[in-house]
Amino acid sequence: MTCARYDVIGIGNAIVDIIGRCDESFLAKIGAPKASMRLIDADEIKKIYAAMGPTVEISGGSAANTIAGIASFGGKGAFIGTVADDEFGRIFTHDIRSIGVAFTAPAISNDAPTSRSLILVTPDGERTMNTFLGVSTKLGERQIDLELIRESSVLYLEGYLFDEPEAKHAFRLALKTAKDLGRKVALTLSDGFCVDRHREEFLTLIRSGIDILFANETEIKSLYQTESFDLAADLARKDAALAVLTRSGKGSLIFASDRAIPISPEPVPEVVDTTGAGDLYAAGFLYGYSRGMSLEVCGRLASLAASEIISHIGARPDIPLVEFAQQKGVIFDL
Repeated sequence: MTCARYDVIGIGNAIVDIIGRCDESFLAKIGAPKASMRLIDADEIKKIYAAMGPTVEISGGSAANTIAGIASFGGKGAFIGTVADDEFGRIFTHDIRSIGVAFTAPAISNDAPTSRSLILVTPDGERTMNTFLGVSTKLGERQIDLELIRESSVLYLEGYLFDEPEAKHAFRLALKTAKDLGRKVALTLSDGFCVDRHREEFLTLIRSGIDILFANETEIKSLYQTESFDLAADLARKDAALAVLTRSGKGSLIFASDRAIPISPEPVPEVVDTTGAGDLYAAGFLYGYSRGMSLEVCGRLASLAASEIISHIGARPDIPLVEFAQQKGVIFDL
């Protein structure tokens, strides 16, 4: 990889995660499909929050979780997102900077509040996200720090952010800047419903310059509108130089031109909360990739990171991932 100040820069929604437990009857009561992400308005988030039990609050958002994971491995990360000048904005900014991630975006005043996601975890560990995007939807070309992108080896784009026209313009500006400098660009599809909303635009984006595509089984089948994972995977490997596809308990597969590299899942004693599993998988992979490690090692680090995150509540590691990897016998140079 090209020598740069940062290993990876992520662009995504700057969200404060509010995590609590519930049973499936509560999901039915509020009309939230289990294991999905849905967008809700300010009134609905207040009602659900009032009905929730005890919660944990921490800075989150898909790409932000990934960058936090890279920092936990000992990598150097940067993040671009939008927060408001309010309590949740200060929580997000403090949390992400405290772990060593470069976050330079000024808070926006007199506009929508900072984004929040109410994450409801059922007894089987599945998470259902109810997200109020708030000021995150204001991210546009003006918020794109081109210097940070120039200083990063890999640009990582979060599919969740693709709902607003201004965000799409920002994505394309960031992608062009990175490609003009010979940087690598990665995209996560984020969610099956997200793919349903933006299928054709995602395909165009992937075919026009995405080097690394991250998707789970549901997302990749939705992208190519097929019930066959094998067919979807075959199409993905033709559209992206690297297609990194996760299959929950079945592990994952890395497709690189004519190679298919299977990655076994890392066993965990108990799945407590799947929030952030895909985000941390991407963190492990991108950390290894940006440091020039083999795809096999990248996949192993990815699987390890995902296993750590699903063993407890929340989408941030309980212990430094570099220590966790070394405990598991994966030794690498920092």
